[in-house]
Amino acid sequence: QVDRYLYHMRLSDDALLDVMARFQAEMVKGLGRDTNPTATVKMLPSFVRSLPDGSEKGDFLAVDLGGSQFRAHQVKVFDDGKQSSQLESKFYPTPKEVIQGNGAELFDYIADCLLDFMETKNLKHKKLPLGFTFSFPCRQTKLEEGVLLAWTKHFKVRGVQDTDVVSSLRKALQKHKASFDIDVDVLALVNDTVGTMMTCGYDDQRCEVGLIIGTGTNACYMEEMRHIDLVEGDEGRMCINTEWGAFGDDGALDDLRTEFDRELDLGSLNPGKQLFEKMISSLYLGELVRLIVLKMTKEGLLFNGKVSTALLTKGKIEMKHVSAMEKYKEGLSNTKEILTELNLFPSEEDCIAVQHVCTIVSFRSANLCAAALAAILTRLRENKKLLRMRTTVGIDGGLYKTHPQYAKRLHKVVRRLVPTCDVRFLLSASGSGRGAAVVTAVAHRLAAQRQRIDATLAPFLLPLSTLREVKDKMRTELEYGLKRETQGSATVKMLPTYVCGTPDGTEKGKFLALDLGGTNFRVLLVKIKSGRRRSVQMYNKIFAIPLEIMQGTGEELFDHIVQCIADFLEYMGIKGARLPLGFTFSFPCRQASIDKGTLVGWTKGFKATDCEGEDVVDMLREAIRRRNEFDLDIVAVVNDTVGTMMTCGYEDPNCEIGLIAGTGSNVCYMEDMKNIEIVEGNEGKMCINTEWGAFGDNGCIDNIRTKYDKEVDEGSLNPGKQRYEKMTSGMYLGEIVRQILIDLTKQGLLFRGHISESLRKRGIFETKFLSQIESDRLALLQVRRILQQLGLDSTCDDSIIVKEVCGVVSRRAAQLCGAGLAAIVEKKRQNRGVERLQITVGVDGTLYKLHPHFSRVLRETVKELAPQCDVTFMLSEDGSGKGAALITAVAKRLHNVGQK
Repeated sequence: QVDRYLYHMRLSDDALLDVMARFQAEMVKGLGRDTNPTATVKMLPSFVRSLPDGSEKGDFLAVDLGGSQFRAHQVKVFDDGKQSSQLESKFYPTPKEVIQGNGAELFDYIADCLLDFMETKNLKHKKLPLGFTFSFPCRQTKLEEGVLLAWTKHFKVRGVQDTDVVSSLRKALQKHKASFDIDVDVLALVNDTVGTMMTCGYDDQRCEVGLIIGTGTNACYMEEMRHIDLVEGDEGRMCINTEWGAFGDDGALDDLRTEFDRELDLGSLNPGKQLFEKMISSLYLGELVRLIVLKMTKEGLLFNGKVSTALLTKGKIEMKHVSAMEKYKEGLSNTKEILTELNLFPSEEDCIAVQHVCTIVSFRSANLCAAALAAILTRLRENKKLLRMRTTVGIDGGLYKTHPQYAKRLHKVVRRLVPTCDVRFLLSASGSGRGAAVVTAVAHRLAAQRQRIDATLAPFLLPLSTLREVKDKMRTELEYGLKRETQGSATVKMLPTYVCGTPDGTEKGKFLALDLGGTNFRVLLVKIKSGRRRSVQMYNKIFAIPLEIMQGTGEELFDHIVQCIADFLEYMGIKGARLPLGFTFSFPCRQASIDKGTLVGWTKGFKATDCEGEDVVDMLREAIRRRNEFDLDIVAVVNDTVGTMMTCGYEDPNCEIGLIAGTGSNVCYMEDMKNIEIVEGNEGKMCINTEWGAFGDNGCIDNIRTKYDKEVDEGSLNPGKQRYEKMTSGMYLGEIVRQILIDLTKQGLLFRGHISESLRKRGIFETKFLSQIESDRLALLQVRRILQQLGLDSTCDDSIIVKEVCGVVSRRAAQLCGAGLAAIVEKKRQNRGVERLQITVGVDGTLYKLHPHFSRVLRETVKELAPQCDVTFMLSEDGSGKGAALITAVAKRLHNVGQK
């Protein structure tokens, strides 16, 4: 009979999956900026961004307002590796005149209670951080601020709605400060649900959901920042207080609400509001049972149709009665006793029927709660892109704790609805008070950590005045390198390249190009057509250079190069032709003519012996002779930077500067011959290879070198050399990041203070990882995956810090590079004697091409530091290959003109 009568309260799994889908849609609505105003489930950001990590410590206060009593707590958190804490509390009544009076009286009362508590605990002269648990819906814009949206749970205090409750509490405490010598700093405002999650999170770091099922009901969970439209920023996670009690206020659950739900709602303090809560929470379940039993009695189905006065009285059946009646082990005795107290004279059948009503009502509550919780768990799992997820739900509330069957039913249904989630349910031991203290402890830890991280990264943040100094110093060093008397001791060598012209479009023919500048070596055949159908066709082959050859003898290195050329000529079927060849050799060379280049010193990890001080063209010719298979006309030895300028110059005649921002860093530009004192002649221009990587080797930029730069330099193959390059080029940026990460880990600010084996390995942090980590499209989850590939087990917070470290290091690199480039364009402007200069810079290099922000920051810096120059940046397509062939073609053209 009861089953038939309450058929609509029994929900199948299909119905629950439907509720779950509806709640998921409501969550999305609440998170969206445009849809939030009309959403019933408000999804309020709590500004709690971090779970406890076990390093929290200190003394904290907490006050807790929201239940039948007001509570004050002192919480000691110990950093003993066991995550232990000690809680001392005192309970104060919440008199009716206070909870239904005015705002000033309420907050004065809270301050008085706190003062009394501090006196009894002898805490008056200490400065203590305080967490405020305020269990009413608030809109927060930061952790220590919350505007009350509406009172719930019988509270009706005037003048508080739509005001910030933290500033009201601070005002009340301020009044006491002078007269009673107390100093309390309100650091966090926390909802009881969030407090529950944090309390459990302190004991189990997997806990990322909080659930309250008591007089009220609510849930919170850790959401990805990128999904929270109401808060700026995409990094990390934030706890969202769903305020799910209002689910269905827009009619979304009308098909599931029974006549009894409607009657109960009409008789409540807030009709039409908190409809989901009214189907779930203990405040209403007893009343639902009363309404059902009353109707069944009136219809003659119970107690022979006799209705007692007590049964007609609202609130006569409470949750404690429902719980007692469902203690099946005690048979029907509890039920009989309760019904007799209500002046009903039950038969055994009556007792069985009423007990069954209680079961159906409380079971429906557990079912609905499970469906909404399953929606949250599914969202968490999808956010993490996991097929299976292990997580913990922290729970508090009288219904869950005291009802004999509730917890078991809830667990069972959740596991059935989300079989892909392994859920642990953890009962909150000391409720929301300890949670508020934990939130405060985490906020306290994060603030202290933030200060130390800021202090660590501060030396990388270069103000405009410093960048101007760098520009001016670079200009001075450029001049030193060009002057005969200072060139010998100059750090920026300003090497003449004997490239005296850029392409004019008449170049044509077949050319070979060699490209040596890193761990790979390329041989290219380049066909250049002139005239209307101007084009460049290229064929190339890449060969690896093993480490033992990079660091063996010079003879072995050049024999390996010639072996590669022979393979290529064979492959292309052109072994017999004596083709003009351009040799891109991307190391500092002193040139006496376009086809003579003496190696000044190896860079980029090369260490081959008997090469420094030798002419690399001669070494190549000798190796060709030794092989005695083919002959080549070596026309030009070229630096890759010059090749880049020439490639872009072929497309844009205004291109007179070449920049490489990749593994290494360098610039070349067309300088007026009259300014190049170390080369005879004053007519025309010549390309100068600045070799600016060595800028600062004389100590002129020591003021901006950090301890991390010094560590990277000391651990490199060429300590004391190429200092500017070590601050700006791709080969070293990852290593600077690694040094900072080690330091932050030593300070206990990263990776739980544990330096993994992989983090100790030099070179593990390649620059490509910087580019990936800093990509705007990359969620923190993917950053964590990259760090996991590197053997670094990171939390969400760790990932944010690593991303920040990568950001400051690469930003400084781009700014320093921009400051150097500004010195060059400014010099070009003055050479030409013009008010405004229009010029193009040809650029190549993986850092410029692949890093998500480097090119933008570089351009912005040049614009800021050289405002009278309009600089266009042009990406070079294969400067070191095509460029070498073009230089060879230009040299051939100029040579022919000279002969004529």
